[in-house]
Amino acid sequence: MDIFNFFTLLGGLALFLYGMNVMGDSLAKASGGRLEKILETLTSSTLKGVLLGLAVTAVIQSSSATTVMVVGFVNSGIMTLERTVGIIMGANIGTTVTSWILSLSGIEGDSFLIQLLKPSSFSPILAAIGILLHMFSKNEKKKDIGSILLGFAILMFGMETMSGAVEPLAEIPQFTNLFLMFRNPILGLFAGAVLTAIIQSSSASVGILQALCMTGSVSYGAALPIIMGQNIGTCVTALLSAIGAKKNAKRAAFVHLYFNLIGTIVFLILFYSVNAFVHFSFLDDAANPAGIAVVHTTFNVFATCLWLPFHGFLVKLAKLTVRDRAGELRKEEEGKQELLGLDDRFLDTPAFAVEHCRKAAARMADLTAGSLEQAISLLDRYEEENVQEVERKEGQVDRYEDRLGTYLVQLSKHEMTLKDSHTLSVLLHSIGDMERISDHAVGISKAAKEIYDKNLAFSQAAVGELQVFSGAVKEIVAITMEAVRTEDLSRAREVEPLEEVIDDLSAAIKQRHIERLREGRCTIELGFILSDLMTSYERIADHCSNIAVCLVQADKDEYGRHAYLQSLKTEDREEFHRQYQAYSRKYALPERIKGTPKIDMRAHMGGGASAV
Repeated sequence: MDIFNFFTLLGGLALFLYGMNVMGDSLAKASGGRLEKILETLTSSTLKGVLLGLAVTAVIQSSSATTVMVVGFVNSGIMTLERTVGIIMGANIGTTVTSWILSLSGIEGDSFLIQLLKPSSFSPILAAIGILLHMFSKNEKKKDIGSILLGFAILMFGMETMSGAVEPLAEIPQFTNLFLMFRNPILGLFAGAVLTAIIQSSSASVGILQALCMTGSVSYGAALPIIMGQNIGTCVTALLSAIGAKKNAKRAAFVHLYFNLIGTIVFLILFYSVNAFVHFSFLDDAANPAGIAVVHTTFNVFATCLWLPFHGFLVKLAKLTVRDRAGELRKEEEGKQELLGLDDRFLDTPAFAVEHCRKAAARMADLTAGSLEQAISLLDRYEEENVQEVERKEGQVDRYEDRLGTYLVQLSKHEMTLKDSHTLSVLLHSIGDMERISDHAVGISKAAKEIYDKNLAFSQAAVGELQVFSGAVKEIVAITMEAVRTEDLSRAREVEPLEEVIDDLSAAIKQRHIERLREGRCTIELGFILSDLMTSYERIADHCSNIAVCLVQADKDEYGRHAYLQSLKTEDREEFHRQYQAYSRKYALPERIKGTPKIDMRAHMGGGASAV
């Protein structure tokens, strides 16, 4: 083997790893996060978890990815440690699917059907179909399918290239002697673990072993401990992902390690003990790709059957490894935040991460609407604890904006579908407006507190007008937040007509307030408070308009606010006018009442003071 064969080997390895990465990423993207959602919700039993872990890993072609995802679930509090055991077991079986696909390269035969089954025959066809779909299709799903086919073709081409490059090694005695050394279970175990830990994929390391088998120099006696070591080495990815995570997430990574480590030790002890009496003759035979796949699958099925009845012991073992200090668990629970799901481990599966961002934004919308509702209620009945509750919710909304905004920016750097990209854009644009609405809620609560503390009183007419205005503002916020939660564009289109009605209400109430000032039925001090309230209401409506416009425009892949508002009043003029008239009637101000007495707002709010 000369230097050029070595270069070819490196190139083949690079193509093999790249193809596996492209295929896995494209499969995960094509699933649209659905597989991860299934894992999140349907793991009520350990056996069901095994089947789900197997299915998901078989599709995304990576047990490491599945296990890292599980670590993320546990770290974010979405899944309990006990529910992860079955998924981890199933993931180890699911990862063997790759070795079976790669074993097709070892098929021998002269018939047309056998030749057609060889990757060297069908991979070029898949590559041609894949590149056509990837380059010329405008459909996102078809593009993803094209990427899957391209990834598979590159993977198989890399496998063939590696096999061809290492073929001359069969005639080099030093290479043959190297694998004779690996017949020692300890050395073979170590070699397999180190190789897999470096490339962080047991599927890839098994594929490399299958390529080396093409030389005929690798016996089953040498391959067996290497495969066992590869199963241990794949645990490194999960252990690395658990660094800096919560204790239960670290325990999930150790469940994965102990499953493979103890399973390997038991398997090897049993196998070599039986071999001492039976003397398996196949250990001296040259291994082939299909045989490697059989060994890989047999071990993982054996380990799963071994641990399934004792899955609780795996959890106890992990808890003994990662212990709780006195009072630490309680502290962790007390510090647990409501932002579940925004875990950095999910960034590698953008569709799933976007779904968790959408859920977090929905909770933020609920908090925003709730804080405003509570703040406006203080104008009718003042209660100090409600003021504190509004401020507490505003603090929560601030945390949501900070964490969600940072997470969305991180997520935007990853490749995702057009629909997910639209959702991400809407959330990035909307969370700032929601946070500002909660700020205005605090401002309204402070205005209510000032009225109560200073024993001030609005006139009966002003109270009636404020009630109408408050009703319109509460409805526009409710419609907007519902549109954010459900991504309902028909609800989003209802916002702008109501926003114009709110502008009209503001102008009319200001005019009436000036008239009351002239007549001496209102004070300058109350005028300032009323002005602040109306400003807050107007700005809340403007923020709702911003969110609604973004929702509608993102669906068209456009973000021009003024162009949209113009088209709304020209292209959709009749519908806009109909909704505007309906809201105008619903929120019509009461008739002007002259000479009416002031209402004691403090008494109205529950203070019980005498009339002003």
